[in-house]
Amino acid sequence: MAKNRYPPCLQALTLAALLGLASSITWAQSSAGLKGAPAVFNTECTSCHIGYAPGLTGEANWRGIMGGLDKHFGVDASIDEKSRQTISAWLNSHAAKDSQYASASPEFRISKSNWFVRQHDEVSNKVWKRASIKSPANCGACHGGADKGDFDEDRVRIPS
Repeated sequence: MAKNRYPPCLQALTLAALLGLASSITWAQSSAGLKGAPAVFNTECTSCHIGYAPGLTGEANWRGIMGGLDKHFGVDASIDEKSRQTISAWLNSHAAKDSQYASASPEFRISKSNWFVRQHDEVSNKVWKRASIKSPANCGACHGGADKGDFDEDRVRIPS
């Protein structure tokens, strides 16, 4: 067995840097996806909620969401076929490829995906139910830059 020539503190620092880089790459996938969104996405999708970055979930979820717009989380969000195809193509082409983001979630909800639950494991059910937050789907309540795809943990402000 070869002896490691690097001191433990340098090994830990290198590991932290690599993890940070991996996190940054994944973050870039989720936030950069809002750039270049088709106008119809901004018109149709953001009229009721923030525009979720395509990289926040995988193709399976986007197919499920876009295929069920007539019953979109309790609302009829139907749009014309051309718009649906344009939005679907953009979402799917920019969807997460990383398995931690890409796996389908119950009811196609981003907020029920494994990575979302892990990222928010310290948030209690009581917090989600605050009038100022309402639900895990209300990203903008805590992430002030959510509408621009900015979910930086350093800028999270949980309202009372």
